[in-house]
Amino acid sequence: MLPLKNQVYIATDGAKGCGARLAGTDIPKYEDVETTYPELRARVARTIAFLKGLDATAFRDAENKDIVLKFGPRTLEYKGGDYVGKFVLPNVHFHITVAYGILRHRGVALGKMDFLSGSAG
Repeated sequence: MLPLKNQVYIATDGAKGCGARLAGTDIPKYEDVETTYPELRARVARTIAFLKGLDATAFRDAENKDIVLKFGPRTLEYKGGDYVGKFVLPNVHFHITVAYGILRHRGVALGKMDFLSGSAG
């Protein structure tokens, strides 16, 4: 299992990449240097701010947009709706769940409602 910081890197990369691809804008580049809990929280906040700042009109017909992802020699092709439902949401959810489990294992006082509501402080 990858460490906590990598779970946060992957989840935030997935979220910002999704928003940018569907809105037709550049994906913000993060250097993956955050190591402390406050730095990781700031990365999450920066990702949320980026997503909230995207122009809603840019998402018109995004469910039909062609999305092509390249992972080394492997290429994945989706329509926007399938990209979100079959790739982004499962991946982001997986990495958030693993991060939650790591935090719980390390003694952070988190409960189910913190996970479900996103209100962990």
